[in-house]
Amino acid sequence: MEQKVFIVGLGLIGSSLALAIKSKHPKVELSGFDLHETTGEIALKKGIVTKMANNFAQGALDADIIILAVPVFKTISYLEELAKLPLKEDVLVTDVASTKEQIMATAKTLPFSFIGGHPMAGSHKSGIKAADAHLFENAYYIMTNQKESQNKVILLQELLSGTKAKFVELTANEHDQITAMLSHLPHIIAAALVTQGDCFNQEHPRAKQLAAGGFRDITRIASSDPKMWTEILLSNQAAILQQLDNWQKEIMKVKKWVTNSDQKEIFHFFDQAKDNRDSLPVHKNGAIPAFYDLYVDVPDEPGVVAEVTGLLGHHQINLINLKIQETREDVNGILQISFRNENDLMRAKACLLKHTNYPTRLK
Repeated sequence: MEQKVFIVGLGLIGSSLALAIKSKHPKVELSGFDLHETTGEIALKKGIVTKMANNFAQGALDADIIILAVPVFKTISYLEELAKLPLKEDVLVTDVASTKEQIMATAKTLPFSFIGGHPMAGSHKSGIKAADAHLFENAYYIMTNQKESQNKVILLQELLSGTKAKFVELTANEHDQITAMLSHLPHIIAAALVTQGDCFNQEHPRAKQLAAGGFRDITRIASSDPKMWTEILLSNQAAILQQLDNWQKEIMKVKKWVTNSDQKEIFHFFDQAKDNRDSLPVHKNGAIPAFYDLYVDVPDEPGVVAEVTGLLGHHQINLINLKIQETREDVNGILQISFRNENDLMRAKACLLKHTNYPTRLK
């Protein structure tokens, strides 16, 4: 008999997981629950789930596997509610929340099997309308497990095999320490840069006009959901505070070198950073979702943008964002085209190289 899977929360992650599960296990009975009625209507209309539960408890009681695709504190609340319900004896529950220690602490008291999860994938867009069965391809899918058998882990990984993600097992502490450094701190810094830039703009109004290009690119992740990031910071306080302390120490070093005009240390600082940055993997999904951008040098002529987008559309290559970086008379403009994944990026590059003479490059 096929499994009955219940997905709670049908935003980007929950709905994309549903599509990935269906791609590998088309006979699985997928039911969903979401607090937003419109989301449920879309899920049924698009066939993302087989049915929508009338309420949380109803869907949970009938499920073999329950996936909680909601924020951290809501996940904890649902786990506590599940503990009071007469669930199936062999039910398996998992989540997708961005921090794990508080959730795994709650899991110690649960009367059912629970494996923590965190698919490290995302998109420029959010919500069920951005659902994508390929969202998790080649991304790391972290699993935290403190008491369940390896057979349970294998069962969950098999259910999620359609994601084509790379499964990694970590302790909750390891997970939260790593994501604090590689994801949470960068998001805080990006948001702080944007805020500082906004204050600076009040004094220098022309600065906002000049903030396109590099400044806009390095602060892209500041466009993330503020509610989600408030929860992340509050649910991973200790690890984030440690990284903020470390960051302050590094900045104070730089301040000292600049104050003392220490050319040797300043050069070493940038030289070491360059070496470390250049050694990082290119276009690999990690703690922060990768950006898949193609830069195309095009002449400043009417119809060029339509030509490029028309070619991509004709070859069924989906782009998710298009920006003209520079347009000056008699000077080539730069089209920055963003794609959902590496496959679309490389297909677009090959397409434009074959059908145009416009130079293309990756970041």
